[in-house]
Amino acid sequence: MPKTMDTAARPTLQSSDCFHCGLPVPAGSRWSVKIDAVEQPMCCPGCEAVAQSIVDNGLTDFYRTRQSLPQGVTETIPQALKLYDLPELAAQFTRADGGAEATLSIEGIRCAACVWLIERRLAQVPGLTAAHLNVATEKLQVRWDASQCKPSDVLQAVHEVGYKAYPFDPIQHGELLRKNSRQLFKRWFVAGLSMMQVMMYAVPAYLTEDGGIEPEMAQLMRWASLLLTVPAVFYSASPFFKGALADLRQRRLGMDVPVALGIATAFMGSLYATVLNQGDVYFDSITMFVFLLLGSRYLELLARRRAASSLERLQHALPDAAWLLKAFPNDRSTTQVAATQLQAGDVVLVKPGEPVPADGVILEGETAIDLSLLTGESKPQSKQVGAMVAGGALNLSAPICVRVDKVAKDSTLAALIRLIERAGQGKPVIAQWADRVAAWFVAGLLLLALAVFMFWLWHDASRAWPVAIAVLVVSCPCALSLATPSALAAATNRLLHQGVLVIQPHVLETLHRATHVVFDKTGTLTEGRPVIRQLSTLGTHTEARALHITAALEAGSAHPIAHAFKNFASNDVQVANTVFVHGQGIEGQIDGKAYRIGHAQFVAALAGDIPVQPSAAGVTEIYLGTEREWIARIALEDGIKPEAKSIIAWFKARGLKVILLSGDTSDIAQAVGSALDMDAAYGDRLPDHKMAFVQDLQQQGATVVMVGDGINDAAVLRAADVSFAVGSGAALAQSHADAVLLSAGLVSLRDAAMAADACMRVIQQNLAWATLYNLAAIPAAAMGVLSPWMAGVGMSASSALVVLNALRLQRPRRT
Repeated sequence: MPKTMDTAARPTLQSSDCFHCGLPVPAGSRWSVKIDAVEQPMCCPGCEAVAQSIVDNGLTDFYRTRQSLPQGVTETIPQALKLYDLPELAAQFTRADGGAEATLSIEGIRCAACVWLIERRLAQVPGLTAAHLNVATEKLQVRWDASQCKPSDVLQAVHEVGYKAYPFDPIQHGELLRKNSRQLFKRWFVAGLSMMQVMMYAVPAYLTEDGGIEPEMAQLMRWASLLLTVPAVFYSASPFFKGALADLRQRRLGMDVPVALGIATAFMGSLYATVLNQGDVYFDSITMFVFLLLGSRYLELLARRRAASSLERLQHALPDAAWLLKAFPNDRSTTQVAATQLQAGDVVLVKPGEPVPADGVILEGETAIDLSLLTGESKPQSKQVGAMVAGGALNLSAPICVRVDKVAKDSTLAALIRLIERAGQGKPVIAQWADRVAAWFVAGLLLLALAVFMFWLWHDASRAWPVAIAVLVVSCPCALSLATPSALAAATNRLLHQGVLVIQPHVLETLHRATHVVFDKTGTLTEGRPVIRQLSTLGTHTEARALHITAALEAGSAHPIAHAFKNFASNDVQVANTVFVHGQGIEGQIDGKAYRIGHAQFVAALAGDIPVQPSAAGVTEIYLGTEREWIARIALEDGIKPEAKSIIAWFKARGLKVILLSGDTSDIAQAVGSALDMDAAYGDRLPDHKMAFVQDLQQQGATVVMVGDGINDAAVLRAADVSFAVGSGAALAQSHADAVLLSAGLVSLRDAAMAADACMRVIQQNLAWATLYNLAAIPAAAMGVLSPWMAGVGMSASSALVVLNALRLQRPRRT
């Protein structure tokens, strides 16, 4: 029985206090954790996450035996984070290789500069090997050496720069995003109200001549403006001050520093002028600047939310419940169970209008399936008995009975979500350049503002203060910081809708400057559904026996050729010790005897000299043999995809060289290359030959795009400058490519190339605008041409223009 403490010694909590840390619970808070069968209130997602982990790991004695509550937020958070170092909680992050990794939700992100600050701070944590923060989803992926770094070290580092981090939970994360959006809108709304009211007092002063307003009335209007400006400065602008303080504590100059400094100096100067009743005030400029800056930040937030919307839709695609048929086909009664409890072999009923709860095979019924969420294809597909259906696909027309083949965590949808979560973690070269420039820009800006202030103080002291404020405000590098990430987020979200999943950060940048496109043949340019055109027996085995052996050997293969034999499987033929030799074939033992299927040379090493047989044109030939005996020659035909010729012609029209590399014979490769009017076609290329070919092109200065099946071409996909896998189902999880074409067609490859061109064009426009704006605005502000309110309008407008320009990429244009 757990030890308990004397009631008098326990910390005193009010019903409105957080049960974990003792701080007041905000009004309307819905965070809570059930502790000892009682629902206890929590003040924030961080306390809720920590408390839930304590309960889940059976550590509720912590609450029964604690002697006191932490004092204040600065002590509460670090103390709570230490709990994640407990073995029971740290185990959730540990990998089998001794390392550790975690996905964390980050609270408090305001703009792209926050990403730079958090990643820079985490880079200083000893033992931390990788840290990537996705600005669109506000999720942080971290990996560390468990022997050198503890979970609390990671969480503490994030806390030190002014942000909250806690283990990712979809429900909590969604609530956090909605809460942040509401808070930002409230701040923006309050700033707008303050601005409108202050302008009511400022406009008469601008319109009347000197002496037109009585001094007593003018002073009264100043005091009224001061009171109306206070909410904008101390509530609406508080995130900028918090961000600036966090930057300064880390001895860094982030984007919030010049903003906070400009607001603070303008407010203090105006307060001084109001109290002494002398000098100019800038309350209208302050409220307008805060309103416009929050407006651009809110616009950026909406853009990030829109970019993350595809992942959210996927995460909610699988139903919470499924209709389980426990005794199918004898008993058709259904029981509603949680979709996560389904096991391989279960049979479920999927009604019209419901999503398929897990990957499986249709046992009964015929229907139309909507795969748009998974592949980007808008046209429903007809599915009959025996067809595979993916979890998350929507059943449109008729009820079907589906046998579950994969549990939820191994489903197509789960693989998609994992790949999407990997996407956006890194930054392309152009984004890294913008971050470095922005960081130095802030330092230069502060020095320039100081120099301008000293210059005007010497020549015209009355103008020194407003000119320095204008310089600080007008040149905030928000537009420079937003130029790249906003465009990349919009473009990758657009491509996901079009059936292209961009995983690595350099895809769009590299695809834009590509010079060569190299295609695999089977399953890439061809349909990937070979059919048997001819089977010739070469020994004593019958055709049926040869097909049974072939089907058994190919049963575990992911290569498209294996699908041609799946209907010929026989329970009488069982294979042991199967070995897959990439680019060559398959070897296995049947009844203790070795068999091989694949290329003639591969089989000849087991069966002897290759028999002389007439070759058919335009077909793929594979051979089956055993020890010192040839069994059969099988001719397979695989049709070319109907869109392949137009896609290749489109790439050639853009000046790219298009090449075919195939493991099939040179005759077949040349026939396909000629039919598609490719620049070159090479056959008899094993995986290492393909990789060497690509590397040779790269040594000649080429930028190579490789398009393959994602599994058998793993080596060459990794070697290419940018690679695309034509993936589906399990192939997604195994993909080594930089991007995945979710549908079987090649139209999405053209969409990717078009999006890459558009994205780089928008990034170049944004960077050019941000650069030209600063080159024009900073000298104008330094010379006193721009007043502080005009500087605020210019800075906010430049940031909004960059985001709006990036949002144009959301509109896909197909040819």
